[in-house]
Order: sequence, then C-alpha cells, then structure tokens
Amino acid sequence: MSLLTVENLRISFRPDDRPVVEAVKGVSFSIAEGETLAIVGESGSGKSVTAMALTRLLPSPPAHYESGRILLRGSDILTLPHHNLRHVRGKEIAYVFQDPMTSLNPVFTIRSQIAETIRLHRPDVASHRIDDECVYWLDQVGIINARDRLHSYPHELSGGMQQRVMIAMALAARPALLVADEPTTALDATVQKQIIELLARLQKEHGMAILLITHNFHILPGLADRVVVMFRGQMVESGRTTDILQNPQHPYSRALIDCVPKIGGKKRRLASIDHAVLSAAT
Repeated sequence: MSLLTVENLRISFRPDDRPVVEAVKGVSFSIAEGETLAIVGESGSGKSVTAMALTRLLPSPPAHYESGRILLRGSDILTLPHHNLRHVRGKEIAYVFQDPMTSLNPVFTIRSQIAETIRLHRPDVASHRIDDECVYWLDQVGIINARDRLHSYPHELSGGMQQRVMIAMALAARPALLVADEPTTALDATVQKQIIELLARLQKEHGMAILLITHNFHILPGLADRVVVMFRGQMVESGRTTDILQNPQHPYSRALIDCVPKIGGKKRRLASIDHAVLSAAT
C-alpha cells in the first residue's frame, strides 16, 4: 500500500528582481509503507527541495508550488490548512538533516530536545515516563550510557553521536516516514557505515518508510529498495536499486556510478559529467 505519492510536482523560486529558477520539474514517485526509497543526484539537482516540499517546509515566497500533488495516505499536503501541518511535520513525516550541529539547539540538553518531540506528538506518554522514553530511543540508536547522556549538551558529543541523537529525536514521534537528507555527509567513513547500518536496522524493527536523499550510490546496497535519479530538477531514471546499479540506462546514472571509488582497482581519473550531452539525453 502506498504511504506517500508525489504526482507531477513542480516548484520554482521567484526572488525579487531576479530570474525565476525552476528547481523541481514534474517529479513523480511513491513510497510504500516500510519501504526505503533513495533519491540520488549531485548538489543542485533538486533532491533536497523535493524532500522539504513533502511537508511544505520551503518558505513561500520565494518558493512557489506551481503544480502537482503530495498525497499522504490519500490526503493532499499541498492543500492542507497550515494548522494541520503541525500534525504532519514530525508525527507523520520526520527529518534527519546532514549537519546535526546546526539542527540541534546548542543551549538545550539532549533530554529537553527529545522530550519536546514526545510532548508535541505523543500526548499519550505521561510526564513521569518521558525520561524513560528518551532513554529508550537513545538506546535504540546506540548511545552508550544513555541515561547519563540525557543532561549533555550537543557540543559535548561527537559528530556521530549528534547524528544518532537527531535520529532518536525523529523516531521518538514514531513517524510513518523518515526523511534522511544526506545523513552521513558530515561524518567520517567509519561512522557513515555505522549510521547507514543503524538506519537499516531501525527501519526493519519499527516498520517505517525511509526516503534517503544522497549523492552517493555506494551507500545504497542493502538499504534502499528503489532509486530515483534526479538531474537538474528532473527525474531521469527510476527503478529497483539492484537493476540501476547493475544496468543503468541513463548516461547521468552511469556517470554517477562511475564516480564511486573502487578499492583495489586501477588508478584512474574520475569520469567527468558532460552536462550538454546529459541535457540532450533527458
């Protein structure tokens, strides 16, 4: 069953006294309950704009939703009154962004930030149970001595631990869909692997859907069921992850895959992407 369906989404930016920028051009995809879908593309391809549009996080103006629908269990998010978006944001669709240090509030403890999510989106949790709930989610994301960490501030944690806290905060609302926007970009290679394995485990244990935004094809095997490839605001290819990795049909997909470093292979220059050729193929 489809949890989220995006139909012919078109988004432009119209800043004052500057040309109109078409950021998303007719993007369509769906995500089933419990499925992991990855949107892949280089910086500027429109993938993050698409992700933020799912809960209308883009400030309007300058963003304009030109056309399309975003259906969450059949209800169009683009037509919801603003006061109804509070239920969608966090509760139904939660986000984990790429730089946790800019997402976590530096003047509040870890406990207060996770507790705020629980109070807003899970009124069924009694006040005296909130600390236990915070500890539970910190345990789930692999924070050691979770109860001792409740009163830590973000700057007292490593980058990997901060990202785990962000994931715990997002999951504390028990969302139906987790949007992970470049969740490993600011982390070293070892921690990247840990975060990807963590997301895969939590997805299986809690049955949530995941929308993964990334420019790295190499993190997709074992995590993403399907892939959407975006180039200059457009979808250029979509399909099952294994099919696209083994037999990409679009030259842009092939170029992105060729850019993935291969350990033990011959030294070679990374392939350049000829945008003129790609534009003609799109």
